Amino acid sequence: MNDLKKIDHSALAVSQVTIVLLNILAYVLNLPWLAAFVTAVMLIGTLLAIPGFGFVYRLFLRPLRIVKPHILLDNPEPHRFAQGFGGTVMLAGALCLFLGAPAAGWTLVWVVAALAALNAFGGFCVGCFVYYWLGRVGLPGFVKQPPAGTFPGKRPSEALTDEH
Repeated sequence: MNDLKKIDHSALAVSQVTIVLLNILAYVLNLPWLAAFVTAVMLIGTLLAIPGFGFVYRLFLRPLRIVKPHILLDNPEPHRFAQGFGGTVMLAGALCLFLGAPAAGWTLVWVVAALAALNAFGGFCVGCFVYYWLGRVGLPGFVKQPPAGTFPGKRPSEALTDEH
């Protein structure tokens, strides 16, 4: 059985947009420490099973009613996998930046920013798609299936409620 949970996709989107903006800022200002900070927040969020930058949404944007909740029945595991994988790619990028390989480092940072933007603005999560694909080929631990009628990696279309 596919035990879907109520997931606030606004928290996911705010986290992804924050990743994009901070990675752009890190690149433009040449701040490897900022890329390392984004890495840490993503990996800590993965360990805590929350969107890394979801606190921006919960503490500021939602209470000020700048962004409304968008609750969907979904699996949290693919999103956690995507964030963890993105955090791992960011870790490799940050290490490259600190070890004197800026071209490789910034390329990896930009890959994460681009994929976060695709998810936030296009509604397609490449990491979620990979999670579901790994489950399809039978890799242990990847047991969830996409919500019924949803293409793997695509955001479910049916909102439950605007209230949380």
